[in-house]
Amino acid sequence: MPPDYVSQIQASHKGMPENQPRKAPAYLLVTHDPYFSIWSCSDNINETPTVHWSGRSHALSGLIKVDGINYLFLGALSQGIDPGEVHIAKQINVSITAMQTKYTLVCGKVEIHLGFLSPLLMDDLDILSRPVTYISVKAISLDKNEHEIQVYFGASSYIAGNEENQFIKAEVSSSSTLSFLKAGTTEQPVLDKKGDDVRIDWGYLYVASSKNSKAIQSVTSPFEETDPFSIRINETGPYEGPGLLLNTVFPREQLKTEKEFLILLAYDDIYSINYFGTSLRPWWNRKGNTTILEQLELASRDYEIILKKCDVFETDLHETARIYGGETYARLLDLSYRQCIAAHKLVESEEGEILFLSKENFSNGSVNTVDVTYPSAPLFLIYNTDLLKGMLNGIFYYSESGKWTKPFPAHDLGTYPIATGQTYHEDMPVEEAGNMLILTAAIARADGNADYAAIHWESLTIWVNYLCQQGFDPESQLCTDDFAGHLARNANLSVKAIVAIGSYAYLAEELDYKETAAEYIQIARSMAEMWKILADAGDHYALTFNDKNTWSQKYNLVWDKLLELDIFSKEIYEKEIEFYLKNINEYGLPLDNRSDYTKSDWCIWTATLADNIDDFQSLADPVYKFALETEDRVPLTDWHYTSRGKMEGFQARSVVGGFFIKVLKEEWKKEKFYKILEREVF
Repeated sequence: MPPDYVSQIQASHKGMPENQPRKAPAYLLVTHDPYFSIWSCSDNINETPTVHWSGRSHALSGLIKVDGINYLFLGALSQGIDPGEVHIAKQINVSITAMQTKYTLVCGKVEIHLGFLSPLLMDDLDILSRPVTYISVKAISLDKNEHEIQVYFGASSYIAGNEENQFIKAEVSSSSTLSFLKAGTTEQPVLDKKGDDVRIDWGYLYVASSKNSKAIQSVTSPFEETDPFSIRINETGPYEGPGLLLNTVFPREQLKTEKEFLILLAYDDIYSINYFGTSLRPWWNRKGNTTILEQLELASRDYEIILKKCDVFETDLHETARIYGGETYARLLDLSYRQCIAAHKLVESEEGEILFLSKENFSNGSVNTVDVTYPSAPLFLIYNTDLLKGMLNGIFYYSESGKWTKPFPAHDLGTYPIATGQTYHEDMPVEEAGNMLILTAAIARADGNADYAAIHWESLTIWVNYLCQQGFDPESQLCTDDFAGHLARNANLSVKAIVAIGSYAYLAEELDYKETAAEYIQIARSMAEMWKILADAGDHYALTFNDKNTWSQKYNLVWDKLLELDIFSKEIYEKEIEFYLKNINEYGLPLDNRSDYTKSDWCIWTATLADNIDDFQSLADPVYKFALETEDRVPLTDWHYTSRGKMEGFQARSVVGGFFIKVLKEEWKKEKFYKILEREVF
């Protein structure tokens, strides 16, 4: 009887059963920005077609011929490829780290290691902004004998279009070191569309491989049935039509040892953002002095170096999160890292300011929403505050240029990718003023100075004075939880205003404005004393000041704790945590008493209010449980029902960067400890 290679490989992966456990609701594959974002929505990478985060087909496919037998190891068979005797490779394992998703599959007597690497390294913005994902296919002989193999990779030109009926022009070409395929719409309506359920239909998709690999590349029609492995050298094109297939076929060879086949998938959007009437190039080409081909060649040349950097970073991230919050928490951060970053676009303004502009995915398509920046901030406060400044700069500019004249910040800068002014239907005055003040203070805490605040002191002063007048007992208005409707006398929104006033005092102290600092911290603490009385509902604090039969998550308290403002008493934290633990459901703590649904980012913030790891995990771990058990196979949602594990809305949003707040809290505590120790020793 021949060896059971599937069982052997399963045994090598710690006894993983044939039906492997789910690792994510959807699996990150290609993650760069709101347009260049490709996912697998099934646990097996070769079970369903790959898609854009919005669910529209962005098909990638991969086959390997082993000793004359074809095996599908990626995606689904594309229209136009004759399935013939295609076998489905047996997936044995999948793992997700911060920047990589890796699969192990068995194809007869050959094992495939399929890897997707999007190197979103926040300490190197040129690499982070470079829109290149590495797709690695490693083939290994299982029986140590020689096998004849051949690898095929395909990409649909739908990736370069908004609608599937758009005409695409594609060509085959090469650079000094690479062979590549290029595809884009014939129309090229640059920055012509805006909205939520919208994909890019300008710029060009690239599929590249090293010339040394001797791969043959071609373009075929979806209506033309072909053998994917037929070696054909056709003309360079261009080819035109809807739904073209971009094919890369590596030469047949005898496999003796491990062999890696590498594909570089890239997208050149040419211009990324309309910023108040100016079309901005992507960061990697912000000065217009490079090309996507030069970037592809750099990416190819530095592959091993970049891979090693990513491996080191991912290992440190996971281990740090595990120490602070446990293994479940660490896995949640692995899922959220790429999703958060890839919901942004990095550009530079004409004035030379960094702009890191979010898209409010699967919500309303707003660009640079302040109350989306707010929950996502912890990730960037840990790894690169310049990116967080890039989220605030546009909002400061909008007010300071005179384009926005209200005494509180705008909600957004427009509808992605058109950032020419707020398009949301209603203001969120207390919400956005509080967010901007708190985040500016958090930047000062992370940077160790308030230089950024000093630049925008006039705006911050206008906003804090608005909060002093209107923030303590808010009138009926929207907050970031706008899906829950208007709410007057919102106790959690009042917390935000109070903490924001304290944040202004913190900044004033850092800038040596002693009298101002003393004045505003006193205002904040006086408000907090009144808040404690008005919101007191016995064993907890109410949702609104006027109804003691209500409750809510007071997630905004977390910044009083992290910034060590000491505005609210410890008793408030302890009472709230004790109440939350009594009201938690299978998939999390409800947002408030009005509904069973919750926001997962706020669940982690609320959990971070706890002073011990057991309480933190009790409140935080159900968020990961939901991700593993929900029937909704989409990129991480942040709005779901806590009793039945069903999403209500939102997916692929940047707010999951908020999951990192526990790490931020512990890192800041550790930093303070070492500073105190240093003073005592020296």
